[in-house]
Amino acid sequence: MVITTAPDREVAEKLAEGILGNRLAACVQMAEIRSFYIWEGKLQKEGEVALYIKTTEACYGNLEAHIKEHHPYDVPEIIKLPITGGLAGYLDWIDLTTGTC
Repeated sequence: MVITTAPDREVAEKLAEGILGNRLAACVQMAEIRSFYIWEGKLQKEGEVALYIKTTEACYGNLEAHIKEHHPYDVPEIIKLPITGGLAGYLDWIDLTTGTC
């Protein structure tokens, strides 16, 4: 699973559509969040949209490249988390949907 954030819903939806349209993931979930972080030495407080992207290890490189190319941030959050288990049918669906990327 990969997590990234976007500045607003419009950007998040465009990212999700591009990711799914290129079969880089099987599912993208979005949630409105409030982020607090240090950027260029200053505390920032921003509304953002988190994207939770269900993908495979084989797709990660292409997915990361897609996010970097289409993301408006200079340094977008891109965090990869391993899926260590889950319902076999769901995990199979992720593999079938993404193919070999």
